[in-house]
Amino acid sequence: MLRPPASIIIAGTGSYLPEKVVTNDDMARLVETSDEWIRTRTGIRERHFAAEGETTSDMATAAANKAIAAAGIAREEIDLIVVATMTPDMPFPSTACLVQAKVGLGNVTAFDVQAACSGYVYALNIASSMLQSGAYKNALVIGAEKTSPILDFQDRTTCVLFGDGASAAVLSTSAQPGVGILGSIGGADGSNPELLYQPGGGTAIPASVDSIDARQHFLKMNGKEIFKLAVRVMEQASLQILDQHGLTTKDVALFIPHQANMRIIESLAKRMKVPLERFHNNLDRCGNTSAASVGIALDEAFRQGRIQSGDLVLLVAFGAGLTWGASLVKWH
Repeated sequence: MLRPPASIIIAGTGSYLPEKVVTNDDMARLVETSDEWIRTRTGIRERHFAAEGETTSDMATAAANKAIAAAGIAREEIDLIVVATMTPDMPFPSTACLVQAKVGLGNVTAFDVQAACSGYVYALNIASSMLQSGAYKNALVIGAEKTSPILDFQDRTTCVLFGDGASAAVLSTSAQPGVGILGSIGGADGSNPELLYQPGGGTAIPASVDSIDARQHFLKMNGKEIFKLAVRVMEQASLQILDQHGLTTKDVALFIPHQANMRIIESLAKRMKVPLERFHNNLDRCGNTSAASVGIALDEAFRQGRIQSGDLVLLVAFGAGLTWGASLVKWH
C-alpha cells in the first residue's frame, strides 16, 4: 500500500551557465542597438550563449549533477526526471531521456514539460504531485534552454533579451510536516498564441525552404502586450496561492520571479506593495533563460544565503502560451 509522505522538500539545487559571456556591446556588433538602449529598457547587461555543439541536455546534465551533489543522495535513489524546456535537443526522444543517460541514472520515469518560461514552476508542480502520491521518492526537476539558435538577429527587440542556461532541483519525500512545497498553481490562456511564439518547425508550418526564407523558425514576440499580461498574471498567481494558505505578501521572505525584464519585476513589486529588495533578480548577468530562469535564481539565492530554514519563498513565472504558475515553498 502506498503511503503518501508528509512533505515534499527541495533537497538540493544546482544551476549552469555556459562559459561564453555576451555583453550588450557584443550584441551591438550583431544588431542595431546599444548598451544604453538595452540596459534602460530591460536591466540586462550581459547573457550567456552555449558553445557550438553544447546542447540543452548537456547544460541540463551539468545543473543536475550539482543538484544531486547538493542533495547528498546517491544517483540510484532518483526515480523520476521532469525536464522543462522549449528548446529540446530534438523533437524526440525527450530531453529528459537524454539527461537520464548522461547523468547515469537507472530506468526511471522521464519526460519533458513544455510551458515555455513557466516550465520550471509547472515541472515542480507535476513532480511534487507525483511524489505526494507515494509512488516515487526522489525527483530530479530541471529547467534548461538553449534559446540562442532561435533568436532573430535582425530583430533587436527580441534577440537582446535571451540567454542560455539550466537549473535543477532534487525533490525528496519527508516525514516532517509543514515544510517544502506547500502548494503550486498554474494557468494558461491559449487564445492569442502569436503574442510569443516560434511559428515554424511544427506540423502547422513544417520546415521548408520557404519557411526558412521567411524566418519563421525564429522566436517572435509582441513585447508591449506580453509586458502588460505578465505583470497582471504574476500578481494574480502570487496573491492567489498566498490566499489559499491564509498568508499575505508580508509573510514571504523572498520572491523569485521569472527573469524576463527588470521593468516587469519592478512593476510587479509596486503593484503588490512589496519592497524590491525582497525580489531576487539576476537579469543583469543572465538575461531571460526561459524555463531555466526561476531555478537559476533559486539556486543563486540559496547559495548566497538569502534563503534560510523556515523562510517562505514564492516562485512565480509566466511564459508563452500564455502560461503562468506559482509555487510556495517553506524552506526545510
